[in-house]
Amino acid sequence: MGAVPAVAAAPASQAATCAVTWGSLAKTSAPMATGRIAGVRAGHHTCYDRLVLDMTGKAPGYDVRYVGTVRAEGSGKPVPVAGGARLAVSVHKGATAIPAMPSVAGYPTVRQVRWAGSFEGYTTLALGVRARLPFRVFTLRDSATNTSRLVVDVAHHW
Repeated sequence: MGAVPAVAAAPASQAATCAVTWGSLAKTSAPMATGRIAGVRAGHHTCYDRLVLDMTGKAPGYDVRYVGTVRAEGSGKPVPVAGGARLAVSVHKGATAIPAMPSVAGYPTVRQVRWAGSFEGYTTLALGVRARLPFRVFTLRDSATNTSRLVVDVAHHW
């Protein structure tokens, strides 16, 4: 019987650990909730880039989808955003002031975050990404502080 070559246990490949089944179709949730957007932040993770909207009150309804052009709330004017694809991130909450948009310099997938306005209880952000990649959307609630977060993750790869 011949010797079987020793194979060192290799860490799981990034492709295996970053497998996503999110898809690139629109994600929506209908509940209306009162409150305001308190801040916007971004984060970079091994398998995805993340956008977080911090809000007062319960988690809002949302509509997140790829669009040809993100349109400003109220005026409908185009909101230019860097990247090969654009996600319109709309929430059913207002904003008392325009929060600072996070810097995403050096992120592998997200290219730019831009404010697209608030009008009649709806607020939209333009999220420029490298290409049309899978994404997921979910909300988190902290009842102790009466705050919530809308989270948008965009995968680095299919």
